Amino acid sequence: MANSPKFIIDGLKASVEGKEILKGLNLTIQGGEIHAIMGPNGTGKSTLASTLMGHPKYEVTAGSVTLDGEDVLEMAVDVRARAGLFLAMQYPSEISGVTNSDFLRSAINAKRGEGNEISLIKFIRQMEKKMKELDMAAEFAHRYLNEGFSGGEKKRNEILQMMLLEPRICILDEIDSGLDIDALRIVAEGVNSLKSEDRGFLIITHYQRLLDYITPDFVHIMMQGRIVKSGGAELAEQVEKDGYDWIKDELGIVDETVGLGV
Repeated sequence: MANSPKFIIDGLKASVEGKEILKGLNLTIQGGEIHAIMGPNGTGKSTLASTLMGHPKYEVTAGSVTLDGEDVLEMAVDVRARAGLFLAMQYPSEISGVTNSDFLRSAINAKRGEGNEISLIKFIRQMEKKMKELDMAAEFAHRYLNEGFSGGEKKRNEILQMMLLEPRICILDEIDSGLDIDALRIVAEGVNSLKSEDRGFLIITHYQRLLDYITPDFVHIMMQGRIVKSGGAELAEQVEKDGYDWIKDELGIVDETVGLGV
């Protein structure tokens, strides 16, 4: 399809404070696909998400990232967002003095561009509709962004932003952490409602339980700052059952983190 995105990560290496974290990661995501990345702590999963969105803490030292042939690494963070990248953060920031609704409307208008701003009435209708789908109380529209929100409320708010901005590549960094089973189901339904040929997903998670509600097309295991094994949804089920040691044994990996390596 003409609007179907193609997101290519090729040989990506990235460092923080001189320590290499990503060590040659390769991944291609196309529209209509849901990719899940799993792996033990300390293997570089959240670093990948932050690097893709251009966090200044992480220095890209090699490789490339493209979206429909355009060089993502040359884009400023706001340009990446306007191009269609979206990151649902593991730990969303609290911003006092800026209401949820003002933030979201400003973000939508920044993406739409000058002269094509969304009308206030249309925005309110869309926001109220999506908040109802996420079982969010109306008062959240007028509260300061994430201020005083519980962990689960912050995660729902991230999904609300994604639903309203309708990005082309959605990166979800452990969006399931801290959610009870009801909140997990609601968040997953929000993600599933956006699956289309116009959009691809990269879901970073520790747990199979999220993938019980969001069925991935591809599951990737990350160790030592790179993807070491890929498969279908059954790979996540096997990890849930048997852990990661069998993968380490199969590949001869001693230290799965970005530390010693082999």
